[in-house]
Amino acid sequence: MTKTNQATQREVLAIVREFDAPKELVFDAFATPEAMAAWWGPIEFKTTVVKFDFRPKGVFHYKMENGGHTMWGRFVYGHIQRPDLLEFTNSFSNEKGEIVRADFDERWPLEIFNRITFTEKDNKTTISLVGYPINNTEEEYEFFQSMKSNVNGGFNKTFDQLDKYLEAGFKLRKAAKTDTKARVCTYLNFDGNTYEAFKFYQSVFKTEFGGKGVQRFSDIPQDADHPNIPDNIKKMILHIELPILGGHVLMGTDAPKEMGFQLNFGNNAHICLEPESREEAKRLFDSLSEGGIVTMPLQDMFFGAYFGEFTDKFGVKWMVNYNN
Repeated sequence: MTKTNQATQREVLAIVREFDAPKELVFDAFATPEAMAAWWGPIEFKTTVVKFDFRPKGVFHYKMENGGHTMWGRFVYGHIQRPDLLEFTNSFSNEKGEIVRADFDERWPLEIFNRITFTEKDNKTTISLVGYPINNTEEEYEFFQSMKSNVNGGFNKTFDQLDKYLEAGFKLRKAAKTDTKARVCTYLNFDGNTYEAFKFYQSVFKTEFGGKGVQRFSDIPQDADHPNIPDNIKKMILHIELPILGGHVLMGTDAPKEMGFQLNFGNNAHICLEPESREEAKRLFDSLSEGGIVTMPLQDMFFGAYFGEFTDKFGVKWMVNYNN
């Protein structure tokens, strides 16, 4: 059988969907492994990410399971222009990531090229997907053409899952807000141990939790149109806040990957404490740095302050500064 010329291929797929989210967030749902595991694939299958290399010529290898049925797939990424354009070639694969024939019909093309463009208006994003087989025989092309309505339906069901995934993320952020009063605070993200961290901070500052108290993911109201909160994160902290010094409020949350969060510890955030006495500065420094890493011991500095800095045992960076 003769292979068709890729340059003269006609577009078979043409799907347009709108999402109630900025395009940066929609694009990120395609660009992170945690997000792709949450929404990509047939609705009745569970997707597991095996490999995720989001760059031109990079490979996304994944496994899809439904009961005793297992399928494998892969993307090979082409042109990526964040957050406006994404191109990839999709194929069925084996567990090693090698291209294989679809198990449902030998006539299914080995490779499908996809181009997605992202446009935004009024904080809503429209994605436009076009796709077609490449390096295929005429028989494969005609079979893909005959399956157009099925493929469109499958993509739209998958994009329904993306819609729910994005909306669930917005609901979590909205639920974390307690009031509209302006205030300055520091917000911290943790990898499942927010409550432990805040109990420790409470023992140091000797204050009580504020706002609505300790809110957990299980407290989020559920409705029939949205996915349930996974059991393994229901006890995690959705929102907690603690007054510390001078009216400053410390806030925190767990950042589970299952809900679309991506936790990265960096060196660009410090909490700076300026207590009222030298003695209190030492107490705070010694108590908070216990079990952590002191990067600058508390000492008199040339700029006229009793100053030190450290990273506590939870990975949070602090400065203690008492002006003599």
